Amino acid sequence: MPRKLKIDFVSDIACPWCVIGLGGLEKALNSLKDEIEADIAFHPFELNPDMPAGGENGLEHIAAKYGMSPDQVRENRARIRDRAAEIGFTMNTSDASRAYNTFDAHRLIAWAGEKGRQLEIKQQLFTLYFTNQQDPGDRDALAAAAEAAELDGAEAREVLASDQYANQVRAEEVFWRQRGINSVPAVVVDDRYLISGGQPPEEFVRQLRGISAKLHDEQARATAGT
Repeated sequence: MPRKLKIDFVSDIACPWCVIGLGGLEKALNSLKDEIEADIAFHPFELNPDMPAGGENGLEHIAAKYGMSPDQVRENRARIRDRAAEIGFTMNTSDASRAYNTFDAHRLIAWAGEKGRQLEIKQQLFTLYFTNQQDPGDRDALAAAAEAAELDGAEAREVLASDQYANQVRAEEVFWRQRGINSVPAVVVDDRYLISGGQPPEEFVRQLRGISAKLHDEQARATAGT
């Protein structure tokens, strides 16, 4: 029987490497379906928690935040676009793209978790942000993403119009930062093994197999000791 693994995926929908990481993880788990059965939960991390409504020009924002030249930002963007294409995701980022606040999107993901549709809404929100170049502060766009994830659009609007899940999102952000998560994506397996960054599928396969083997050995030693 496949070994069950608990996977916590800490990320932001404004993080392009999180798109790549999730795509790589999904492909890896598909190839390991006879060996590993994963229970994935998504958790919030805001890259730009202080971003004002309407956002900022993405090229200027990234250049200032990371001390990069505009050409370095463009080179990095092209590299990310190519990596995303490898996992079947379309990034339409350009010099005109904007960086936005994502807090409401994280509230929507928390709500979707109660409906068993976290993965689906996460994928739709990545598409909203990077493919469609929409503002995740636009509640009409968020409600449409919820409907595309086969969630109730009217209920999504009610959640967004309230402060529901705000405290939950903030508490989770504090929890993961206190556990040392300062960059994303961060993939935490069985509460103790960390896989960092937008890894390709083959690296996820290697690391997940290694973790599964360690857990098997631990279980065998515990059984032998009883």
